[in-house]
Amino acid sequence: MLIAGVDYSLTSPSICVFNSDEPFTFKRCAFFFLSDVKKNQTMFLNNIYGEAFHDWTTDFSRYENISDWAMEHLGVCEQVAIEGYAFGAKGKVFHIAENTGVLKYRLHQAGVPVEVIPPSAIKKQASGKGNANKEEMYKAFVRETFVDLQKIISPGKKDIGNPVSDIVDSYFICKALYTKLKPIS
Repeated sequence: MLIAGVDYSLTSPSICVFNSDEPFTFKRCAFFFLSDVKKNQTMFLNNIYGEAFHDWTTDFSRYENISDWAMEHLGVCEQVAIEGYAFGAKGKVFHIAENTGVLKYRLHQAGVPVEVIPPSAIKKQASGKGNANKEEMYKAFVRETFVDLQKIISPGKKDIGNPVSDIVDSYFICKALYTKLKPIS
């Protein structure tokens, strides 16, 4: 099974790729994220890869650059899950929708099926609460994986933020897709 979960954004997108016929685990996943922070543009734990944003001059070139990066990792997948829109979101919601639409279109053109999973479903499966915040999602991730990403990627930071929360979200998005697709034994 070659699937991926995508936490797609304008500033810190993250992808979790699972490629195994074995049960879903953190160690069987590869993670990719974009960051404009130099110290995050490296490899962590042999399966987490921070990459640099490319320069852009317009919103359209930004969407294209981000989707080019994503397609490098998603184009070979059997299926991809993307977190649905948060309807209570504020800020650049139209920019986020345009950006995500470009990726969905490119995946469609490549013949990669896309599953859109509501944020509340991902949070409920991960933490037991459909309205879990970043800290609760992170705690659920640590309980499940025994991996303290905050100490590894952002030591000294108190609050859970990018890219840690994005990696956590992409992991649980991928796991939600795996759970939906896994054969019943």
